This record gives sequence, structure tokens and C-alpha cells, in this order.
Amino acid sequence: MPDTRGSIHGQWSSRFVFILAAVGSAVGLGNIWKFPYITGENGGGAFVVVYLVCIALIGVPIMMAEILIGRRGRRSPINTMRALVAEEKAHPAWRWLGWLGVVTGFLILSYYSVVAGWALAYVFRAGAGLFTGADAGAVSTLFGALLDSPESMLAWHTIFMVMTMAVVARGVRGGLERAVTLLMPALFVLLVILVFYALYEGDFARGAAFLFSPDFDKVFQHCEVEAGVKSCRFSGEPLLIALGHAFFTLSLGMGAIMVYGSYMPGNASIARATLTIVVADTVAALLAGLAIFPIVFANGLEPASGPGLIFQTLPIAFGAMTGGHLFGTLFFVLLVFAAWTSAISLIEPAVAWLVENRGMARVPAALAVGATAWVLGIGSVLSFNLWSGESFQLFGKTWFDLIDYLTANILLPLGGLLIALFAGWVMSRASSCSELRMGDGVGYRTWRFLVRYVSPWLVVIVFLNAIGLI
Repeated sequence: MPDTRGSIHGQWSSRFVFILAAVGSAVGLGNIWKFPYITGENGGGAFVVVYLVCIALIGVPIMMAEILIGRRGRRSPINTMRALVAEEKAHPAWRWLGWLGVVTGFLILSYYSVVAGWALAYVFRAGAGLFTGADAGAVSTLFGALLDSPESMLAWHTIFMVMTMAVVARGVRGGLERAVTLLMPALFVLLVILVFYALYEGDFARGAAFLFSPDFDKVFQHCEVEAGVKSCRFSGEPLLIALGHAFFTLSLGMGAIMVYGSYMPGNASIARATLTIVVADTVAALLAGLAIFPIVFANGLEPASGPGLIFQTLPIAFGAMTGGHLFGTLFFVLLVFAAWTSAISLIEPAVAWLVENRGMARVPAALAVGATAWVLGIGSVLSFNLWSGESFQLFGKTWFDLIDYLTANILLPLGGLLIALFAGWVMSRASSCSELRMGDGVGYRTWRFLVRYVSPWLVVIVFLNAIGLI
């Protein structure tokens, strides 16, 4: 495919802007919300080491594959796969990979907006001083009141979706690029400010030791004490969790990285850009840990408190600390920024397809996709209140849990696996080599080996673990 092919949507003005956009897609609630609590549940520093190895074996090769597919096609994921299938003379069934990414991203957006709405609500709750001096019971009551009110949750869900549509409607240069060049630096500045706050107000030494001092017994052994006797057995669960999070944290398999890659300048190095994105994503997760764990330890709270660490544990800590009113507000602003940059990448693939295939302008396309995702998200809103009973559940799950399970455990691993197989086995060596612009040296051969023989098997392990078979 000639290098002169261009995207009708425009192009990032530089490699740096592409990196900001891809980092914005990758750095989301998974980094600020999920990474700290799964680290707390799985042994701290040892888990971080295992996670970084998994990033190198899964995240880097598959992200490079998804970017090269996107840039070679220069269209929405659906049309990119159609073009590349024709170019490589591959089986027509491979065209469904584009649809898989777009649908997956759309489904994730529908419930992601609801959770992002919680963060948005907490900005105003923290700003109003509702957490000041609050104990665990008071914070739990506040969170419960939010979930119990469909009107309140729907309002925040609506506001966040409107924020997302407003950015995407303005196009690549006027909307996406402008948003990421403002939001991503602001996000990292906020993270650094919160780390310094944790340094002065929290138990920073203990938090840093927890995050960076590896104890591999906690990762590979599960120990129990019975009748005064300690017994340990091998446990691979933390390793599987690290594999899964390494895959999910980089926004792989949901069409976002592919469509962002289609706007990438042709002379930019995919390998260098990928490494920069992975490093920035990992740094953001570690900074979040350094901001959170010292505060948790300083207040005698439990670092392994699960998903409630952000919305039910940290508010107690901020409410009890000097300056907690201000810095608690800043923390939830940070959470909103992270969610916002990820959400605009989730909506973009479907918007790009409507513009290309239905001749729609950006504004009506963004409104159509956003409004449809908003309607689908109502099911997630009601899952926490009016539809929380068993009579409204499917397969024993609420609508929110069902969509989350379907996307996280089935669609995303399947998408990542197919991307690796297409780039490694279906695309010719000449096509991938020319697009990566690495030459046929050690770097290219290493990537090709990983994407063909290592990454797919690791994604299969993630998939089998996610559906409960291992």
C-alpha cells in the first residue's frame, strides 16, 4: 500500500501529538483506579515486576501490531481491515476484526461513561467538603446514595457523554489533538502534585517500599496459618492478573489504537512511539500508586481494599488530612481527565466509520454514536438500583456486570489475539517490515517472533483465565 495514502479525517501534527493521544487512550481508570488496588491485593513490588515483564511480552508487540495495521490502512478499523484483507489476499472473514474492535469500544464506552460519572460527581462532593472529617460509615453512605439514585447517576452519565461528544465532534486537529495536548500534560502535572502531597502528608517511605520492594513469595505462593502451622502452596493467580492487566491497560483490541494509528504521520517510528507510550502508561500507574499508598498507610487503611479503594477508602483519608479538601478535589479531577481522554478514543472508531461510509459530518456522527452509547448506558445506571434484583439479571449478572464481563473477558482478548495473528501470520513480511520502518534487523525479527509465537499464547492464557477455565 503506498505511503501517500492519507486519512480523510486528517493527521496528527507530529509524532509527539500521536504519543499524547495514544497515552491518553491508555491512561484511564485502569491506571488510576484499578492498578493501585490490584497491586495492593497481590503483593506490592513483586507484582509490579511481574507486570512489567508481562507488558514487554504482550503490550509492546501487540500495540506495535495494532498501530502498524491502522497506519497501513489509514481508515476506520472496519475499512482498514477491508483494505488490508484485499491487499494481503487474505480470507474475507478477517474483515470482521475491524467490526470487533469498533463494537467492543462502543460497548465499553456505554458503561465506562457511567463509572466516569462517579468520578465527576466526586469532584463536586470533595469540593463541597463532604468528606472532611467523614468516617467509613459516612463515606459509604455518600457512595451508596449516589448508586441508589438513578436520576443522579443518569445526570452525571449524561454530562460526561456530552463532554466526550463535544471533543470528538470537532475532528482530529480541532478536537482530539487540542484535547490531548491540554489534558495529558495537566494529568501528569496533577499526578506529580499529588505525589508531593503524599510525600509530605502521607507515610511515603512505607508506600514506596510497598510499591517497589519485591517479595516474590507473595506472588507465587499462597500461605495460610492453621493451628499455628504455616503452609504455603504455589499460586499462579497474581501472574494471571498481571498478564490480564498488562493487556487491558494499553487499550488494545478495542479499535482505539488502530484508529489513532491511522492518523499517525508516515515518517514516525512505530517502535519508538510504542515504547514511549508504554513507558508513559506505566509511569502514570506507578505515580498513581505513589500518590495513593502513602495516604492509605498514613491513615491506617487497608491497601488491599479492592475496587472501593478510590471511591470509599481514599475519601476517608483525604477527609482526615491537612489540605485534604483541596487535594481530594484535585485527585478526582485527575480521575475525570484520565477517563475523558480514554472515552474520546473509544467513540472515535465508530464516528470515523460513519463519516467514511455514511457521508456524515463529524458533528452528527459524534451525536449519533454518543447518543446510542448513552442509551445503552442507561442499563448500567439502573443496574445499581432499579434493575439490581435477580428478576432483572441475565446469566446471574446485572446489565453492567454482563457488558463488563463480555468486553473484558471475551471481546478484548479475542481482538488482541486476532490482531497479533493478522500482523504476524497474515500480513506479509514485506508489508509489516516496510510499515514498521525498522529494517530486517534484530529489532524487527524480535517483534515478529514475539507477535507470532509468544504474545498470542499469553493472550490465550489471559482469555482462559478470564472465563474461568484456568
